[in-house]
Amino acid sequence: MSKNCEKSKSDIAKKNGHTYLQWIFALLANCTHLAYGLECGWISPTTKTLQSETSPSGYPLSDGQIAGVASSMSTAATCVVIMHSYIADIYGRKINIIIIAFLEALSWIIRIFCTSFTSLVIARVCAGIAAGGCYNVIPMYIKEISREDLRGILCTFSMVFQNVGVFIMYFIGAYLDYYTVMYVIVGLPILTMLGMILAPESPEFLVKQGKIDQAIETVAFVRGLDKDDTTVQTIVEVMVKDAAHFKSLPNLTLLSIMKNKIWRRGYILIMIAFTFYEINGAFAIITYASTVINSTGIEFEISPDIQSLSFPVVMMTGSLVLASCVERIGRKTLLIGAYIVSSLCMFGLAIIIILHNQVGGVPGWLPIILMMMVLAMYSGGVCPVTFLILTEMFNFQIRAKLMSLVVTYGWLLTAILLNIYLPLSNALGVYAPFIIYGFSNLGGVFFTIFYLTETKGKSDTQILQDLMRRKKTDNEISCIE
Repeated sequence: MSKNCEKSKSDIAKKNGHTYLQWIFALLANCTHLAYGLECGWISPTTKTLQSETSPSGYPLSDGQIAGVASSMSTAATCVVIMHSYIADIYGRKINIIIIAFLEALSWIIRIFCTSFTSLVIARVCAGIAAGGCYNVIPMYIKEISREDLRGILCTFSMVFQNVGVFIMYFIGAYLDYYTVMYVIVGLPILTMLGMILAPESPEFLVKQGKIDQAIETVAFVRGLDKDDTTVQTIVEVMVKDAAHFKSLPNLTLLSIMKNKIWRRGYILIMIAFTFYEINGAFAIITYASTVINSTGIEFEISPDIQSLSFPVVMMTGSLVLASCVERIGRKTLLIGAYIVSSLCMFGLAIIIILHNQVGGVPGWLPIILMMMVLAMYSGGVCPVTFLILTEMFNFQIRAKLMSLVVTYGWLLTAILLNIYLPLSNALGVYAPFIIYGFSNLGGVFFTIFYLTETKGKSDTQILQDLMRRKKTDNEISCIE
């Protein structure tokens, strides 16, 4: 009797499959975001070392040189997003992730053996080239190997890993010397690269390449099902159907994609969504934390180590909260809530600065709490949910092309906004940027409510129907496409 029960349970488990391989490969791919977070946090604790008399460069670096090292990563990332999309489309998502991990490893290796200003810039450029692919290739790969009910939480781990990376770098950078930090960190991207060699290719890319049998094997493998299972066959059949439809169309260029009414509408919506995401203001707080705190005019008694560690801790908390609820709450609901809180906090910061300058007596803890709330909403809503919607919005045949445009636009807007923050504060007053950020977040609330479509748990066909604002059958949608 017990043997029969065990056999029955085994058969049920085999029939239902498993998800642990999807978790393993998604977390492995997200290790590139962990390395990116380490890179983002490297400048802050290392600046003091690089500008000291015992600088590993052999001489103290000037403020201008530090700025050059810091900005070279985002500048490089802006230029290579389209290149990553090309690699992902032609050579595969897996190969692209391996290249990203290789470049991340190369960046740290260069800084071990060459420490001049030029070498540091070259190393950061390598890191920037890798970063240019993190926000489009990694979510794409995770989405394409994951079940619909898992892709939300797995994609949110990108932000969790990034924030963990920032925290680790702030912590070890404060207590370990320059070279020890390098030796500790360099192993991560190397292990990621080796792990990705063993990972499967995206089944949707395999279908696109005509490798149907391999796609079936991959879907069955990551879901723990037999190749002949109905679920596996249905999933691949849908991919094959989509691929056949797209092959029947003329060569898909950006121009031809923009001529399609549904895709054009989705592209415009996601570009507007990214505009509100970029002018949310949280990244300015992350980058200019000390300047923002000092600009309030309030005296603080917080040690630099505690102050620098508090921001990634808050961001990690926000990311973990999001991961726990992203599949239970709609994308729109999360985004609306994050924008509302961010807007209130930004207006609050502006009011605090004005009140302190005019009447004084503002509690010192209040602006810190408001900034932490903004960062929590950024890492737990505004950033990851916007990227998640971007990943889910488009069919796999056009996803890489459109994501490259959107992410390039995002990097460019980030660079511009960071460059104008200080001049804007000096020209209009330190409170002015926060008023602008408050209104931009408020705009994000109304845009999300009235225009952005819900993508949680929906297929590509259902999302297309939502973009058309009326229900259509699969055949009708195919005709429209």
